[in-house]
Amino acid sequence: MKAYRKWLLLVLLVWLLLFLSLLCHFLDLRLSSVRRSRSATDSGLTGTETRCLSSVQGRIRTLRPAGVSETDWRRRRRRRDFRSRSKEYYRSRSLEILQRLWSGNLTAAMLSPRLQKVLKVQLSSNRHQVVRRRPRGVRRSGLQLYCELKRRTRIRTVDGTEEPFSGLGWDRLVPSLPLQDVRTSRYQSCAVVMSAGGVLDSSLGREIDSHDAVLRFNAAPTRGFERDVGNKTTIRIINSQIVALPKHKFSSSSLYQDVTLLVWDPASYSANLTQWFQKPDFDLFSAYVRRRRLRPEQPFYILHPDFIWGLWDLIQDNTQDQIQPNPPSSGFIGILLMMSLCREVSVYEFIPSLRRSDLCHYYERYHDAACTLGAYHPLMFEKLLVQRINQGDQDQLRRKGKVTLRGFRAVRCGSRS
Repeated sequence: MKAYRKWLLLVLLVWLLLFLSLLCHFLDLRLSSVRRSRSATDSGLTGTETRCLSSVQGRIRTLRPAGVSETDWRRRRRRRDFRSRSKEYYRSRSLEILQRLWSGNLTAAMLSPRLQKVLKVQLSSNRHQVVRRRPRGVRRSGLQLYCELKRRTRIRTVDGTEEPFSGLGWDRLVPSLPLQDVRTSRYQSCAVVMSAGGVLDSSLGREIDSHDAVLRFNAAPTRGFERDVGNKTTIRIINSQIVALPKHKFSSSSLYQDVTLLVWDPASYSANLTQWFQKPDFDLFSAYVRRRRLRPEQPFYILHPDFIWGLWDLIQDNTQDQIQPNPPSSGFIGILLMMSLCREVSVYEFIPSLRRSDLCHYYERYHDAACTLGAYHPLMFEKLLVQRINQGDQDQLRRKGKVTLRGFRAVRCGSRS
């Protein structure tokens, strides 16, 4: 009889353990379901259950993984909390900022505290030794601004006739046809495709490829993204990091083949060409010489620093605030370049659409609101200037992130413009 009781207790114990195991599994599934739900109300939980689950979730989040020191774990939590607060701020303010950008009514005072601080740092550092210009406060009309841009935008590349390049025989190295002479009838309509994350899920690929010429930037790919960005590339603007750093595989990547290439490097504002040649931001000159000797048939140009800083002067002279004393963005450089070469220019996602995102590039998983409104480059001021000459309607801007611009050939300026 005693043996029978022992077996009975053992069976009951096994059943109890099995019941507890099933109960834990059920509660775990319920906890996961609650996490995925939008709110405690939608899940049908009572207030007590919600508080209990919140407490459990909080404890789970604060558990320190094995092998991670307390100091490192606190640092990670601080970073995570900062990113969470930044994302929340971005979500709450982005639509308001975007609407002001669409209307051309955005000022630096409306930026996030972080971007305002970065702007102040850039203004005070002045690493490129820019000769400051006092903002004129002139508000030109759309046509007046067009004519101002047309008058002052002159494409200029290193042509080998100036020192130190003339002494190095660059007049025989650079392309014989100047870039500014590529003004043919086939460049009636041109597309400038930004690398912004907002271009994802746009389904603009076919529209982009319908243009006579398409300009892209740096390492932005088309393969795998054809539905949104198309696959045609006519001109690619690259910064000096692309040609200098091995990770970009400039010499072997197909991104930089069978297209017209333009490379630029931020020389100091008042530096002459010899000073720039001796101390570029990244060594673009060695890579340029190698590429020209290896592929002499490929049109490859170096944008002249005077052209780059001339565009900066244009932005500052048509902006009421002090802008960052740093060179314009590749995007703005590309827009003005294509306005010089084409009769009509469609620009995609320079001014963000309703698909706005803090994803910096559609092909990379890096998030930062500064990629939209600027930290180093005077991006916000560039976008406001482009919006002032936008010929497209607000619907195109909101839905497609599309700005329509007249090329300088199509702008008629009288003596009073």
